[in-house]
Amino acid sequence: MWKVLMGTLALLASIHVWAASESTMSLLDNRFRVDPSIEQITFVIYRANNSRPVVLVRPDGKKYYAWKVPENVRWYEESSMDIISVEHPMPGPWQAVGKVTPKNHIKLISNLKLASDTFPARLYQGEEIKFTARLTSDGKPLQIREFLDKVHLKVTFTKYIENEEALVKEARPIPDVLGEFTDDGKGLDEKAGDGEFTVALKIHSEPGKYRVRITTGNGVFLRAQEQEVLVYPAPYSTTFIQSRVAGQPHQIVISGEQGMVTPGSLATQIAHKDAQGATAYYDGQADKEDLKVSVNIPNSGELGQYSWSGTLYTNDLASGRSLVFPLNEHTYSIVNEIDLEQTRLMREKEAEMQRKEQQEKDMLLAREEARKSRVMYIIIGNVVVIVLGLVAWFVIRKVKAKKAMQPEMQLDMPKKK
Repeated sequence: MWKVLMGTLALLASIHVWAASESTMSLLDNRFRVDPSIEQITFVIYRANNSRPVVLVRPDGKKYYAWKVPENVRWYEESSMDIISVEHPMPGPWQAVGKVTPKNHIKLISNLKLASDTFPARLYQGEEIKFTARLTSDGKPLQIREFLDKVHLKVTFTKYIENEEALVKEARPIPDVLGEFTDDGKGLDEKAGDGEFTVALKIHSEPGKYRVRITTGNGVFLRAQEQEVLVYPAPYSTTFIQSRVAGQPHQIVISGEQGMVTPGSLATQIAHKDAQGATAYYDGQADKEDLKVSVNIPNSGELGQYSWSGTLYTNDLASGRSLVFPLNEHTYSIVNEIDLEQTRLMREKEAEMQRKEQQEKDMLLAREEARKSRVMYIIIGNVVVIVLGLVAWFVIRKVKAKKAMQPEMQLDMPKKK
């Protein structure tokens, strides 16, 4: 019995080794078979550094090039790698022609899909949401690190326009990029290389209706999800009350909009930076059924520049969804107490100086106007004198000419007999 069991195990082991060897040989020969059930496949092909992209040959002999591909093919290339995604590939043996490195072989990813969280239909301007997208191959998480390192997802908001596709390209709204994220284990991304991409998206778009699209920057996917959302104005307001008395605290008051946020759900943490740059944190929480939360900030009275920022946590009244709002940095200053009487005297003195300057300008302007008037009068007078002189000269000449003609006429008259 023991010998039979050992023989069976040896036979299974030999079958496993033969199967693995056959798969390896086919890949080393740069050939691979696509099953008829595969709707989409991605080839990750490693080649020699700085070599030309491979030529991908279909079972029927048709060739695909990096610079010339049909609509169902997406091609991403680097100096030593090609990532080629084919929708509805032809079943049968495919081949990659090029300087493929044998140590890495060719990796096949079948039925690659990108799924993502669904955005709430109602978003608020300024809120920050945790958003996750997932890559799967045949329904299982994709964990090929070399491929995941090349995928950079992008979330865009585009102003909603009816029949956008019918517009010319120049008339279409420009997409607004809300965030880009990778599967690198940083920030909100929990683990690198697990096929899940997580990022904190801040909704900074103006209130209105938008079309959400999730795309990639490397061309492997064009669009994974499209959704319409509504962005509402921020459902809160902040007020900073600065103390003018040392020892009496400053106050930050955050008020939620009635009918928008759940009463009693407001909580906040404030990060306050003093004049020396040291940061302290202060928390606050609204009372039950209250729509307002207050935080006191100690006031040492020390002169200098201060700042505060923070985060507001609350819930949406309609859906109960948790909301997170980063509070932008605000600054304020503490300066010497102002002497009101001295300030009044300085303002009066400045006003008097401005009045005198204006008077001098007015006097200079009046003198200039008077000078211009005198010059004009002189010019007009001279013109009149010249005109009168010319007229007088013309009249005198006429009279003299007439007198000169009378004796000549008498000499021409005949004498009486």
